[in-house]
Amino acid sequence: MQPGGHTEPFAVLGHPIGHSLSPAMHNAGFEALGMDAIYVAFDVHPDRLMNVLPAMAAMGFRGINLTVPLKETAFRGLRDLTPEAQRLGAVNTVQIQSDGSLRGHNTDGTGFLESVRESFGLSVAGQTVFVLGCGGAGRAVAITCAMAGAARLLLANAHVERAQRVAVEIGTLSPGTPVSVAPSTPSAWISACRESTLVVQSTTVGMKPGDPSLLPPEAFHAGQCAMDLIYHHPETPFTRAAHIGGASTVNGLGMLLHQGTAAFTIWTGKPAATTAMRQALEQAVYTRSPT
Repeated sequence: MQPGGHTEPFAVLGHPIGHSLSPAMHNAGFEALGMDAIYVAFDVHPDRLMNVLPAMAAMGFRGINLTVPLKETAFRGLRDLTPEAQRLGAVNTVQIQSDGSLRGHNTDGTGFLESVRESFGLSVAGQTVFVLGCGGAGRAVAITCAMAGAARLLLANAHVERAQRVAVEIGTLSPGTPVSVAPSTPSAWISACRESTLVVQSTTVGMKPGDPSLLPPEAFHAGQCAMDLIYHHPETPFTRAAHIGGASTVNGLGMLLHQGTAAFTIWTGKPAATTAMRQALEQAVYTRSPT
């Protein structure tokens, strides 16, 4: 469908933004539903975000996604936040309401839980979860798991203080969830991994060619489920090591899909074209030429 004067615009903002697969996913969804809409990507510096968002609303944008490093900036800058965005301390979806006001949502937690269910046939409730990397994405996953009824959380981060801060937050939000912070040593990370039924890799290690896995194959065992939130590669060093160790593995493409379908429905009020959106993502990741 060719854009015209009645085309409804949507966008994803980040800094940088060239890696994003959201335009492919959402444009496939619009096409499948026969919508006169387009989804584009813009590189926006965090210092400019809170000027850009109301300007986009004034220009007629219908909805906006945010990726790193803008999620926390929007959380601090928006007045109207959903309870989920407040809990996670980040906004990944901006709803532009009929009066032009902005409401901040966070669909990352929903996307993660649905991806775990779909990929592994697993509910987070009752699981022992090891989250490796407690930055923005890892923090959101850890809090989501606690609120979803995880039996126990094990956290690790290169800078252990960051993991400790997340543990304190979880203690406030979900005081009944046991939380442990692993020391920042290889042996401690291996031990925490082996104790867990669900392992989530949420650092950026594995994005670049030649990156090592932060965990060796001996950290894993049969019966475990291991997810790498990196979605740009069919296999990452982490998923390769986990597979060798006997775990079931998946990359972050499912989480990207399901946080995107949730955002789609928030903006449009329509059920998302999940099959078309999934196919667009899989084609982008699994059929492109190696780089």
